[in-house]
Amino acid sequence: MDFAIIVVVSCLASLLTFFSGFGLGTILTPAFMLFFPVEIAIAMTGIVHFSNNLFKLGLIGKNINYPILLKFGVPAMFGGFGGALLLNKLNSFTDLIPYSLAGWSFETRSVNMAIAGVMIFFALFDLIPKLKKLEFSSNLLVPGGVLSGFFGGLSGHQGALRSAFLIKSGLTKEHFIATGVSVACLVDISRLLIYSKSGSFESTLDNLPLILSATGAAFIGAILGKQLLKKVTIDALKLFVGGLIIVLAMGLALGLF
Repeated sequence: MDFAIIVVVSCLASLLTFFSGFGLGTILTPAFMLFFPVEIAIAMTGIVHFSNNLFKLGLIGKNINYPILLKFGVPAMFGGFGGALLLNKLNSFTDLIPYSLAGWSFETRSVNMAIAGVMIFFALFDLIPKLKKLEFSSNLLVPGGVLSGFFGGLSGHQGALRSAFLIKSGLTKEHFIATGVSVACLVDISRLLIYSKSGSFESTLDNLPLILSATGAAFIGAILGKQLLKKVTIDALKLFVGGLIIVLAMGLALGLF
């Protein structure tokens, strides 16, 4: 069942990234978290995310705006290192935080609570109108790259901030998408290099068949998305996904899975 759920989610999430504003990691990470510890879920998503972005570059890479890639993508890569290092540091804490709820005893971890907070924060981008329309001046591309890359390295949530900083760069839709994908690739490289230094990365590779299946499904979603590359608004679905992510994040923070 876990295999089927993750494969289907991977395909649908990859398709939606082309025209809905969703990020693959935003949807796929919670799916992995239902079945794996948070740090392994993030690393597995990172591998699928990177593979899928490389594939997408093969489809739309000719539209990359290289000056923007250098100005925003390189700082994002360094930010990705920082976020991934923080995740490894949080994962090294062996603390268990016990608590009681309605007469039941539970326990959670610092890393769970931190990632849950990030998930809720970025879910709000799909739920609050002002956040959905958030835009920053093109003069802030360098610090914006560092910031979006940092969150990409920490939890994989980089799409919302990346879009907010790139939206005023004067890019066409095609250049915006291709440049965003190339930036995501740079962040994925940096964070996967750091994740690979973690002791939990071997457990990630133990699930290679699932990772490969999810990657293949994401490729299919990317091909379908390329054929449907139009501006489509799906606000109801975005609200549903945003709300679902908040519920899952709360469960993660409370140690329910």
